[in-house]
Amino acid sequence: MDTMIGRRSFLRVTALGGGGMLLALYVDPVAELFGQAPQGPAAAFTATAFVRVDADGTITITAKNPEIGQGVKTHLPMIIADELDVDWKDIKIQQADLDQSKYGPQNAGGSTATPVNWDPLRQVGAACRQMFVAAAAQTWNVPESECQTASGKVMHRSSNRTLAYGALAAKAATLPAPDLKSVKLKDPKDYKIIGQSNRGVDVPSIVTGKPIYSIDFKLPGMLFAVFQKCPVFGGKVVSANVDEIKAAPGVRHAFVVEGGTELNGLLPGVAIVADTWWQARTARQKLQVTWDEGPTATQSSEGFARQAQELSTQKPAIPLRIDGNTESALQGATKVIEAAYSYPFLSHAPLEPQNCNAQYKDGKLELWAPSQTPEAGRQLVARTLGIPASDITIHLMRTGGGFGRRLTNDYMVEAAWIAKVVGVPVKLLWTREDDMAHDFYRPGGFHFLKAGLDGSGNLVAWQNHFVSYGQGQQFANSANIPSNEFPGTFVPNFNFQASIIPFGIPTGAMRAPRSNAFSFVFQSFVDELAHAAGKDPLQFRLQLLALPRVPAAKPNPGELDVDAERMRGVLQLVAEKSGWGTRKLANGRAMGVAFQFAHRGYFAEVVEASVDANSKVKVHKVWVAADIGSQIINPSNAENQAQGCVIEGLSHAMGYEITIDRGRAVQTNYHQYPPVRLVQAPPEIEVHFLKTNNPPTGLGEPALPPVLPALSNAIFAASGKRVRSLPLAKSGFSWA
Repeated sequence: MDTMIGRRSFLRVTALGGGGMLLALYVDPVAELFGQAPQGPAAAFTATAFVRVDADGTITITAKNPEIGQGVKTHLPMIIADELDVDWKDIKIQQADLDQSKYGPQNAGGSTATPVNWDPLRQVGAACRQMFVAAAAQTWNVPESECQTASGKVMHRSSNRTLAYGALAAKAATLPAPDLKSVKLKDPKDYKIIGQSNRGVDVPSIVTGKPIYSIDFKLPGMLFAVFQKCPVFGGKVVSANVDEIKAAPGVRHAFVVEGGTELNGLLPGVAIVADTWWQARTARQKLQVTWDEGPTATQSSEGFARQAQELSTQKPAIPLRIDGNTESALQGATKVIEAAYSYPFLSHAPLEPQNCNAQYKDGKLELWAPSQTPEAGRQLVARTLGIPASDITIHLMRTGGGFGRRLTNDYMVEAAWIAKVVGVPVKLLWTREDDMAHDFYRPGGFHFLKAGLDGSGNLVAWQNHFVSYGQGQQFANSANIPSNEFPGTFVPNFNFQASIIPFGIPTGAMRAPRSNAFSFVFQSFVDELAHAAGKDPLQFRLQLLALPRVPAAKPNPGELDVDAERMRGVLQLVAEKSGWGTRKLANGRAMGVAFQFAHRGYFAEVVEASVDANSKVKVHKVWVAADIGSQIINPSNAENQAQGCVIEGLSHAMGYEITIDRGRAVQTNYHQYPPVRLVQAPPEIEVHFLKTNNPPTGLGEPALPPVLPALSNAIFAASGKRVRSLPLAKSGFSWA
């Protein structure tokens, strides 16, 4: 996840007809960040630009990454524009198609857009600015050192001469591109765009209802497709009444797809293609399929819970981290606290269901896809259809929510397969029920915890038998937990081991992968320990973070370690902003606190909530304190991202749960899987950023995990009821 562009990146400049200039950044192929599918070989370099400057002064910047609501279509071009020294109002933004040989990694997920692109995109803008300075200096026959830039112009102060970038574009295009490592970057104090709030470039189109989302996209002569898969994951088609379906009004094609066994690939099913989506859907309602449901049909959430309980009494199968002698420390502890925590499977439930447009013609395939990992999708399609990846073009479409669901590309390969069979452009559109019933769920988990406190209330031992899902010794996708996860390395006697339940349910990354689940467990149990020790929960955390660290005997590759001082910084900031321990609360209200280091971001949050006699919960306010480094590129979007994380986290806490019964998902629409409504949301979510001397990092995800334990800890403080299982609704709580 720390892979950066830059080892052999270089620029190529192309002159345009009419006196313009095209500037492109070329990079070595970058390792796939998300591990969903193998990546293809680097394509041949071609001249496509990050920056285009036309002779008339029009400046166009290409947005490289998929836009899924996280704001990258705005904030990545902002980085280039500031170093280019132009005015933001004069910039046009265009969305790139997929071409990682030109743009480097084009993915959305893991809050990686900023850390991966911060240096390279600043270098692109600075190099382009330097070329315009060189062109102006040659034109005026003056030293470059005497030239300055501002608002898309080069100025020679002593002679009071000025040339716009457009007028210099043709000459700049003839100059050699500077070495990216040698270009002079701006001093941050001179930023004019970075650090300023800018509206998302697509906002006017969104609020006026223009068809910019993938679900709205249409092709001439397009047919509409639906795809019925077995309700049990991995089931196969035995027979289907496709001849009857073909006779339905508007239906052009109906056929069985044999598919394979990869849950993230093309599965068996029945495709129906019609003149309109409604006709395809109506015909589907008459579809009768006999399924071979397979072994997963014997699995259920109740069965998983029983297995977890049985495993908790046995010796763990997988040691994750063992420091000191926990058994001895627990025997000598003054107080021993035990608790069992659990969390369920979750669906991503994006507002826009899965969809994809596909056109197969003359042996080549063109896809319009709302994917978070488009190159992984291209490789999946190429492998499944047996066509070269170089013959597949992918257009990146704006996505109506991803949250990790679109890291997998099953909908893309389904559309491609159907389009190849029928030979005309096809739009595949899932229903909401398809989307929830065939998700790659956030995996559930079970934690059997025991901790010891000494006579002074200090934490001296921590033991966790973690039970989750997978096969053999291998955790399911996104079920694992870093071995150094807090309070690991802060407790001298620490025993963290795991056991695995075999299963056939597809799982995947969800917004703030892994920490969106275990943060609830660990930060809630830490709260239990603070109360057992008779200490203030926030001060108890600060004291833990001040303890000497226990180094790992053999650090695991790729595990990032929490910086205790940075975490203490955001805890102290959220305490100050929320008035923790110093502000008199209204009758019946209480506060809960939690923190999490995730995706390189440091977040601490306080929830103020009340619980009435009927266990109805009202969240009155949430404070968020964050350290994501030295720069907040687009403050308004940063605040919105943090607020969105909080709202989504509250949905996770109260109502979200996917239950498995007979190998299939029970919940298939929002009435069974209720998100937080507007009237239930806190009236205020106050976000504060603590700027530190660290490289900027992302924030689309790390604000989510702490709100779950902060809420559950506030509920305990208000009601005396400790929540150890999610969702809260299962424990009798509901929104006021």
